[in-house]
Amino acid sequence: MSNAPQRKPVMVHDDDSRPALSGPRHRIELDGTEALRLLGSVSLGRIVFTRHALPTVRPVNHALDGGDIVIRTHEGAALTSHARRADDPGVVVAYEADAIDPLTHLGWSVVVTGYARLVTDPDDLARCRTLVRPWVDQTMDQAVRIRPDLVTGMLLTADRSPGAA
Repeated sequence: MSNAPQRKPVMVHDDDSRPALSGPRHRIELDGTEALRLLGSVSLGRIVFTRHALPTVRPVNHALDGGDIVIRTHEGAALTSHARRADDPGVVVAYEADAIDPLTHLGWSVVVTGYARLVTDPDDLARCRTLVRPWVDQTMDQAVRIRPDLVTGMLLTADRSPGAA
């Protein structure tokens, strides 16, 4: 038996006392331009790719660059090796980001499906490194650029009007 201290899972609880919204939420489809604008307003998302023939999801931080999604990664990451081996146009991935209030359940969600390629051009890689600062304490010396092919988004609102949020 190890003498190392056992790590306990960290649970985050929202102590906000605001009352939850009553009544149904309405789903409003967003056009691609608005969906990408919303995705660019946050810095955290989830990338979905295939590993050992199974879907794999990783939380990552990102930046938008000319309509592409840029993430940082490291040499040993599964996504790095997939994106490096990929023939043109790249490896198919999905990317999801959202901002949904945990109490009212109002907000938005965006899903992008497209091709991911490892950034190999030294100038582009240097630029990507300035766009995305990794959140984890690990060397993230690689970058992956996701070129969106399909962009979908939805707004969850208490009102049926498109401008309501």
